[in-house]
Amino acid sequence: MNTGAPGVLLVHAHPDDETITNGVTMAAAVAAGRRVTLVTCTLGEEGEVIPPDLAHLAPDRENRLGPHRIGELAAAMAELGVTDHRFLGGPGRWRDSGMMGAPQNDRPDSLWRSDDDEAAGALAAVIRETRPAVLLTYDPNGGYGHPDHIRAHRIATRAVELAAEPGPAAHRVPRILWTCVPRSAAERALGALRAAGPGRFAGVADLDAIPGVVDDEQVVVTVVGGPREIAAKRAAMRAHATQIDVGEEEVEGVGPVFALSNGLVQPLWTTEWFRLGAGSPPPPGAKDPCAGPEPDEPSAPSAGPAVTPGATP
Repeated sequence: MNTGAPGVLLVHAHPDDETITNGVTMAAAVAAGRRVTLVTCTLGEEGEVIPPDLAHLAPDRENRLGPHRIGELAAAMAELGVTDHRFLGGPGRWRDSGMMGAPQNDRPDSLWRSDDDEAAGALAAVIRETRPAVLLTYDPNGGYGHPDHIRAHRIATRAVELAAEPGPAAHRVPRILWTCVPRSAAERALGALRAAGPGRFAGVADLDAIPGVVDDEQVVVTVVGGPREIAAKRAAMRAHATQIDVGEEEVEGVGPVFALSNGLVQPLWTTEWFRLGAGSPPPPGAKDPCAGPEPDEPSAPSAGPAVTPGATP
C-alpha cells in the first residue's frame, strides 16, 4: 500500500541483514502506508549454511546458495509486507565478498572490488525513481567490519550525492540514518541471556557479536515493535532458514532470540534503533525514521546539493 506518505529506502549487504536489523521498522513503515524499497547488494553466496539438509548449497560444494537465498528473501519480504525489493545492478551482479581478509575479497566480481560510481550509479537510479524521504543503511564500519557492509555504506553515501546532481529527475535524500544498538540495551540483554543460559544453543554471544553498538546518546530514532511487527519479523527471520536459527521460546528479560551459524544465542531485537548519518535530524524522542518536518514534505526534483555524508574510513 502506498498512500503518498514519505518513502523509505533500505540498503543492505546480503539477504537476511535487512530482517535482522530492520524487520520491525520495515513492517511498521508498510503498516503506515509508506513506500518501502529494499536494495540488497549481493546474493550472500558465501554464507555458512545452518540446516544439514541444505549443506549441499554451500560455496565449497554446489555453490548454489545465492540463488536459494533469492527465494528466502522473497519469502521474508512477503512476511513483512514489502513488495519492492531489488538486487543492486540485478541479481548476482556483485558477489558476496566473504569476511575481511578472505580470498573472496579479491574476486573481480566481488562487491568489495566494485567500481564506486558503477555501483553507486545503479543505486542512484533507484533513488531518483523511488524518491525516498529517508535512507537506512550501516555506519562507516558496516556495523561490524564486514567488507560488504562497509561497501554498502560507501555505495549508499555516494549514491545520495549522484542522485542529487542537477538533472530532470534529481532527488535530494533529506535524511540518512545508520542502524545501531544502544550499549545499555545490548549489555542488559546479553546479561540476561548469560543468567538464563544458552538453552539448546551452543553458547551466548558477546558484545562484539552485536553490530552497531553505540553509546546511548547517539540514538536519534527508536522504533518499538507492536505485536504485529514483532510477529512479522520473527516469521521473516525464519524464512532466512539457511542463515538464521530462531528460538522457539522467549527468554525472560530478553524476549525472542536467535543464533547465526556459530550457534551463539543473541537477542532478536523487537525494538530497533538508528543514529543520524546525514541530513535533517529527527525531533527528540522520534519513534519513526520519517518523523519531522523535512522528510514529511512532498519530494520534488531538485538541483541542489546532496546532504553532507558522514565521514568514511
